Amino acid sequence: MSASAAGAPTLVLASGSRTRAAMLERAGLTAILDKPLVDEEEVKLAGRAEGVPADAVAEALAELKAQRVTRRHPRALVIGADQMLECEGVWFDKPADRAAARDQLLALRGKTHQLVSCAVVVRDGERLWHKIDRAKLTMRRFSDAFLDEYLDRAGDDVLHSVGAYQLEGLGAQLFQRVDGDFFTILGLPLLPLLGFLRVHGAGTE
Repeated sequence: MSASAAGAPTLVLASGSRTRAAMLERAGLTAILDKPLVDEEEVKLAGRAEGVPADAVAEALAELKAQRVTRRHPRALVIGADQMLECEGVWFDKPADRAAARDQLLALRGKTHQLVSCAVVVRDGERLWHKIDRAKLTMRRFSDAFLDEYLDRAGDDVLHSVGAYQLEGLGAQLFQRVDGDFFTILGLPLLPLLGFLRVHGAGTE
């Protein structure tokens, strides 16, 4: 049974992420996309000021997104998700432009960073479930010339993720080692989420 089958709850993804939407679609789920209006930078700044760890910020943002959307979809299962990138105590955001992406990749070059992905499911304002997962990725010591060629070939795709890379594509060339779940790296702890949704009649048996 899929989320679109008779009697199944409506599934909503509180996100504008095409990657997360594609993950759900490829897993056989039909979800309504509803992008929430959330000031992520404000939440992150508050988290930094209070000394909150990256995973707690990811969880707070994921729930905030779901809560903003749930009021528009009564009885629906609303999925909020967020991802944080941390390297040596520094948090990285999606780069604003190519120059920012280049600076970010130079800062990550030759180092191991952590991706923290969180998903929260809310129904009518009540949080039903959440999952936090982490992955560690080590970038190789690529040359400046390689970096510039990568940016040329990747184009605007580097602006769509917190790491300025997409591991499922050309971004794989940046790495020496990857430890963690592939879906978590893409921004969603998909397998635990699918397990939860199956229990609630919104997944395939």
